[in-house]
Amino acid sequence: MKRISRPGPAGFTLLELLVVIAIIGVLAALFFPVLGGAKAEGKRTACFNNVRQINLGIRMYCDDSNDVAPVTANPGQRTPLLAYKQLMKSYVGLKGRSSPQDLLFACPADIFYYTEARDSRGFNNLWQTVWQSQHDQSRYDYSSYWFNGCNFHTNDNPQGAFYLGIAGCKIAAIKEPGKTVMVAESPAFYPYSWHEPRKPIRQPVGEVPPMFLDAKDVVGFVDGHANYIKMYFEEVPGNLFSVLYDPPPGYDYKWSGD
Repeated sequence: MKRISRPGPAGFTLLELLVVIAIIGVLAALFFPVLGGAKAEGKRTACFNNVRQINLGIRMYCDDSNDVAPVTANPGQRTPLLAYKQLMKSYVGLKGRSSPQDLLFACPADIFYYTEARDSRGFNNLWQTVWQSQHDQSRYDYSSYWFNGCNFHTNDNPQGAFYLGIAGCKIAAIKEPGKTVMVAESPAFYPYSWHEPRKPIRQPVGEVPPMFLDAKDVVGFVDGHANYIKMYFEEVPGNLFSVLYDPPPGYDYKWSGD
């Protein structure tokens, strides 16, 4: 008896395969921006949590220090921008020397920073981008976050501009605790952004750092809350950092405690 073979299931034609590939490509194009946005949001959420805990630790330190904000832990070595960590880290459960394992002080979006580099004559007057985490650097005390203590910087600006801040101030004397910065991601002090990086409005030239307007950063305030806000930029003769001035109306922060 002759067996009759039955035809097997038909395979995809080339046209059908191309259609399927095109559909997958469209779905991927729709999905990846959503995934990227979710990852960015997750990093900001982690950063919010870090800033709130660090802020609370600073407040606990102040409560035990006659209500005085951090000044410096190592006179002549580090400014309050960085020295605050040594003063308050025991209040957030850290002991011993600072290290890259201090994950509370690591912003997940911290993957690059701007810094001055020495030229051939040995002068710090060339700005460059460093594609490393600031949190991994001992020079920054292994921290992505700085305290609002620039008022203790020495500034010999001939135009008379001075850095603002609250180092050494009585917390109870700060007039607008809901607007006054306590601690923030270090890019807020320039300002630029780790979370929404973009091209500067002016490229760095010699002693001039890269310039940004409305860069967005995570900032913790004296009253304990944190927010993701835009930072004002203004070109001030002799220096170009955002901590030289309080912003105009329309911005949700200030550096001075007055």
